[in-house]
Amino acid sequence: MTPPTTGTIWAALPVPTLMIGRKDGVECIADCNPAAEQFFSLSRRSVMGRPIAQIMQIDAPLDTALERCRVNRAPVFINDVPVVQGDRPAVQCAIQLALLGDRPELVLMLLTPREIAGKLGKVDGIRHAARSAIGMSQMLAHEIKNPLAGITGAAQLLSMGLSGEDRALTDLIVAETQRIVKLLDQVEQFGNQRPPECRAVNIHDVLERARRSAEIGFAAHMQIRDAYDPSLPLVWADADQLLQVFLNLLKNAAQAQLMGGRIRIKTFFEQSLRLRAASGLNVALPIHVEVIDDGPGLPPEIADEIFDPFVSGRENGTGLGLALVSKIIGAHDGWITVESRPGRTVFRISLPRAPENIPSKESG
Repeated sequence: MTPPTTGTIWAALPVPTLMIGRKDGVECIADCNPAAEQFFSLSRRSVMGRPIAQIMQIDAPLDTALERCRVNRAPVFINDVPVVQGDRPAVQCAIQLALLGDRPELVLMLLTPREIAGKLGKVDGIRHAARSAIGMSQMLAHEIKNPLAGITGAAQLLSMGLSGEDRALTDLIVAETQRIVKLLDQVEQFGNQRPPECRAVNIHDVLERARRSAEIGFAAHMQIRDAYDPSLPLVWADADQLLQVFLNLLKNAAQAQLMGGRIRIKTFFEQSLRLRAASGLNVALPIHVEVIDDGPGLPPEIADEIFDPFVSGRENGTGLGLALVSKIIGAHDGWITVESRPGRTVFRISLPRAPENIPSKESG
């Protein structure tokens, strides 16, 4: 069988796809596929060579993401970003950026539409169904935990009069019911996450708490190093919720390398990043935290959905850890991205700084 040509594959891609290149320092569209023509209702000829900003507005620092893709030579994923074309309603998209192997000056940009803002379309219906599923899961979690407690108690009582293989079976029952209870706790926690109680917080205090917990627990087999910027201002955040975020990211990195490896925690200040918050105001996100590991990387087939609930790259994974991370950071008006390749995965969190003259909250 004759393999398809590159042009055939390009034309057959089902999602809007652009080739992006720099022209006089401006990010411009070098080419687009038929799905992109349909998405923007513009012909290929009319968009080629034009700056991206003239074709669409993206509520994310796209220039920064493109630069990271080129410098690190690794894919970058941006989850759930409003994309506006002309006077049309915003379309919620997942964006994937990747270098072209034979044309390193060009970046491939894939737009995966999620939903049309303000309209209940097919994808919006799927999201509504997902929210309903989470709600149903919460209810079931609550109901299932009661009989599980009875099963655990009964097995423990039985084990007192047993020995040998019979005792091992009751121990197995206890261990498995406890594992299920932990899973149900995660489901309940995901659905019941309270709004953040933001205060001025020293981000390094929170990171050190997470690091200490990791080093004596789930990441004892890993080497954890830091590269902190000591001049960082305070962040405007809920310290307890941020601790939960960093513990989840460290655990995610540790579970990817059960035989050991390295995790690096980096902080730095970069003023250029701004996003539109839920209030409609543009919020500066100058404080950045990166959790970097040298593990195998994210499975490519789920990389652009890794922050969605119930999506996991691990066998027996719940798919709720990173979804909870994304939910918490979103509630802080922050931004989270991931770039991943074998040997290097970087989760970057960007957060707002605290207003001036507000005392910091003790987080230790």
